[in-house]
Amino acid sequence: MATSPAETRIRIAATLTCVLAATLTLGACSAQSPGSGTAPADAAVDADSCQRNQDAGTITYISGYGYSASAGQLDVFLAKELGYFDDLCLDVEINASGANGQQLVASGQAQFTALGSASDVMLAAANSKNLTAVATYGTTSPFSIFGNEKLTSLKDLEGGSLGYFINLTPIASAMLDNAGVDVSKVEMVKMTNYDPTVVVREQVDAIVGYASNQPESLKAQDLPFSEFLPADEGVEGTYNVMEVNSRFLSEHREVAADFMRASLKALQYCLDESDACIDTLAKLAEDNNQGAAFPRDQLARTWAVESEWVRTSTGGHPGVQTEAMWKPEYALVEKYGDVKDLPKIADMMDVDLVADLYDGDELIWPAK
Repeated sequence: MATSPAETRIRIAATLTCVLAATLTLGACSAQSPGSGTAPADAAVDADSCQRNQDAGTITYISGYGYSASAGQLDVFLAKELGYFDDLCLDVEINASGANGQQLVASGQAQFTALGSASDVMLAAANSKNLTAVATYGTTSPFSIFGNEKLTSLKDLEGGSLGYFINLTPIASAMLDNAGVDVSKVEMVKMTNYDPTVVVREQVDAIVGYASNQPESLKAQDLPFSEFLPADEGVEGTYNVMEVNSRFLSEHREVAADFMRASLKALQYCLDESDACIDTLAKLAEDNNQGAAFPRDQLARTWAVESEWVRTSTGGHPGVQTEAMWKPEYALVEKYGDVKDLPKIADMMDVDLVADLYDGDELIWPAK
């Protein structure tokens, strides 16, 4: 997407193995048409809540990374397939084109989209005032620098080359800085080839990539390589953020909460029933002509890593976010992001919407 941050572009590039030829939209068939006045017999909500959700009309979700097995994405697909949106009388349409998510949501043409990290939110916030983060799914930065097995530390990159997509992320810049790398001694190579084996073949010494994707592909091929994670260099970050159109959130807060409620119920299903979840997602990708880009084995590898990022989040329950979770990454964006007038964290997120969906350890699921 033309204005999306580099982090998002890297992840899209690492995930997709073929060009998405056209926008693929999954039409949502709600249990009953908006404005009908009565709740379906099998709805999980009462008639008034059902009517409220129906009256909000179609809610469009943009999957910025196609059918990736990532929190804030696979849960939306599964919530639709499992009927959770229907249970709450929500008419949800999914656009899996993998492009323009932030632009469409900011302009009001869509209501929800997922981003790769809080950095994406922060870097986009300078260009749009109509986006609000409502969920952060982890406190593990998803990025890594992976390279030829000869590298024993990031300092070994001095005199060598480092590949990147679009530009270096704030996380990667901080990793190099913390490791004491003199970047003037590193040849920076703008990559156009997303094949991770280029580091094995020594076409470049290392690449800034996405930890659950390219390195996992090398592991699956049993190829030797080295990998450096942000935590190795004392760098903290976040994993995946759900954003909503701010005006929609203001006008339809309870509807937005129910969208997140259904998605989080599906996320828990995917944490508990990983194989069944991945089977469903792989079939969706195949049925919508994206099976080659998202084969089941790749989806399984990705979710095996990213599900742990959800489970180990310091935010607690899946999706719950706090300002404290974003502070380390905020400092990195201030230092390395080249952003003027970065908004305050509190102005970019809503910390209550998802937190209020939990009662103790349980996600609140309505019962009439």
